[in-house]
Amino acid sequence: MSPVVEVSGLTKRFGNLNAVDDVSFAVEENTIYGLLGRNGAGKTTLMQLLTGQDFATRGQIRVFGESPVEAARVLQNLCFIKESQKYPDEFMVKHVLKSAPWFFRNWDADFAERLVQDFRLPTDRRIKKLSRGQLSSVGVIVGLASRAPLTFFDEPYLGLDAVARQIFYDRLLEDYTQHPRTVILSTHLIDEVSNLLEHVLVIDEGRIIIDQNAEDLRMSATTVVGPRGAVDSFVASHSVVHREGVGGLASVTVEALSPAARQKATAAGLELSPVSLQQLIVRKTDTSTTEFEQSA
Repeated sequence: MSPVVEVSGLTKRFGNLNAVDDVSFAVEENTIYGLLGRNGAGKTTLMQLLTGQDFATRGQIRVFGESPVEAARVLQNLCFIKESQKYPDEFMVKHVLKSAPWFFRNWDADFAERLVQDFRLPTDRRIKKLSRGQLSSVGVIVGLASRAPLTFFDEPYLGLDAVARQIFYDRLLEDYTQHPRTVILSTHLIDEVSNLLEHVLVIDEGRIIIDQNAEDLRMSATTVVGPRGAVDSFVASHSVVHREGVGGLASVTVEALSPAARQKATAAGLELSPVSLQQLIVRKTDTSTTEFEQSA
């Protein structure tokens, strides 16, 4: 695979704030990425830079080998769908779908129509009369049916209910299997999308702190639970990600354990459990106190 996005030393400043702070990474083709992080971490700013909607303060961006700013060849291969997606108020849903082929050369009208049925979207209703969930459905349909080689979803599905979100995930995976492209999902619903993701980028305070294959990341940490003394003794020689304690019990998340270390923990009567992608990312980006005590 070759990179469709290459970023080097990228910085975006707003006054004294570094919204994106000297980041470098590459995005490979035909891969589903998760761009994850807390509110205000820099996710949307980064996507705006990658899609040519804002100018970098410093650094280099190459999308399909070119700068994305005012580059027609690049932009015709992009689709950027965001939660606050805007359409002309007088447009009806059918007008959005009819105009989509002007912007997306791979647009699949039949697929869009199937998605309209899946999301039960009224095509003759004006955009300004749609509910939040219906408006989210419009964005999701455009993003999926565009089949753009590089598609960004900046949490446009937050307005969908649980059933509609699952339909989105299912249709995305089904269509991606048949029509591979690069998809970048920015979301807070990490547990819901974790099985979709092939690669994870985590941004925190403007910096990329995780850039890793999703499966490797899932296997990179383990939680050790047991009596405080035994847990503390065991984890003393390991890199600790997160620590919690209640009374005489401790729960400590550590980075990768070898088979021998696992055997040692089991022999000491300690419980080992996997860490979900969401738990791991929360713990990597949580700057609050990691030790909590509760008296009996």
